[in-house]
Amino acid sequence: MNMNPIRTVLPLLMLTPVPAAAQPAARAVDRAVAAYEQLNTLRAEFTQTITNPLTDTRLTARGEFVRRAPNLLSITFTDPAGDRIVADGDAVWVYLPSSAPGQVMKFSPSNMAAARMDPASQFLTEPRTRFTISDAGISSVRGRATRQVVLVPRQSNGAFTRARVWIDERDSMIRQFEITEPSGLVRHVVITRLQPNVAVRPSVFSFTPPPGARVIDQSR
Repeated sequence: MNMNPIRTVLPLLMLTPVPAAAQPAARAVDRAVAAYEQLNTLRAEFTQTITNPLTDTRLTARGEFVRRAPNLLSITFTDPAGDRIVADGDAVWVYLPSSAPGQVMKFSPSNMAAARMDPASQFLTEPRTRFTISDAGISSVRGRATRQVVLVPRQSNGAFTRARVWIDERDSMIRQFEITEPSGLVRHVVITRLQPNVAVRPSVFSFTPPPGARVIDQSR
């Protein structure tokens, strides 16, 4: 996932035509772009469910992600406890002791690992250029009215083949999203708590490999 900041200019986006049936969804996406561009920081708690249709298995995880514009992100899992993904501006660190104990992966800042949990990076960077947008109507997420938007990449992006995004009708924040990955895995994320523009300590975006861990450097 591209960890670059959102640089979409709304007047330019409005030049991209969309079918009449998709216009409510496109307007919701435009509002979401504008809302996220106003954020300096964002803290959110989430529940993630990954479904594998081939094996008919389902894994559930919970945690918190914190982002600071333009390119800092920290994902700390409470279940499974100890798993972390951190983008510190120079590298992306992936430490998942629940599945790869004693191993740390280091990637370049453009790596997709961290951004898969950041809806802004996934869906709101030049969305009218990158996606075909369609509307799936109004629905409720945790008691809040949302517009369902379906995004299909115009070109293969390696992250997902289709995404469904629930955008809050009042504050234009993303409250839920579901992506279908090229492998067929379906990743469903519900934002259970969201705090925009809160104070965030710089240490949140710092990661030091645990003593004795093997660091596999893929950033070069």
